[in-house]
Amino acid sequence: MSRIDEAAVRNTQDVDILIRCEDFDRVKCSTEEAGFTYGQMLDVHFFLDQPDGKIRDAVHLLIAGEKVKPENASPTPDVSDSERGTDFQIISLQSLVEMKLNSYRDKDRTHLRDMIEIGLINATWPVRFPAVLGERLQELLDDPNG
Repeated sequence: MSRIDEAAVRNTQDVDILIRCEDFDRVKCSTEEAGFTYGQMLDVHFFLDQPDGKIRDAVHLLIAGEKVKPENASPTPDVSDSERGTDFQIISLQSLVEMKLNSYRDKDRTHLRDMIEIGLINATWPVRFPAVLGERLQELLDDPNG
């Protein structure tokens, strides 16, 4: 978003980090060494930056190639589906859109609407995804305010 329109960037409370399953123990150890507290709730791995921190403010670990929730239409992308951002590696736009379509919470729909508004996503995109996700995206394209 920031590459197209800096004003369109929305900060979120949490941070999601995509890792390979085989790197989990190493990531967990190094993150705990940095002072974070590990937790898990409903198959969500997270790190709190303070003992009384809240999960919504946490660093969440997503495992590459696995579904975040069983009902998701597709799994998370591989970490290789990424590019170098200004300060760190970021997943490709198409993978980000697919993850947002899988989650499809209000905040995800808001982020997708923002991407549509600034031209990152257009009518050519729905066919890139599994049918159910393409239909969700088409609904947003047809009625961004709906």
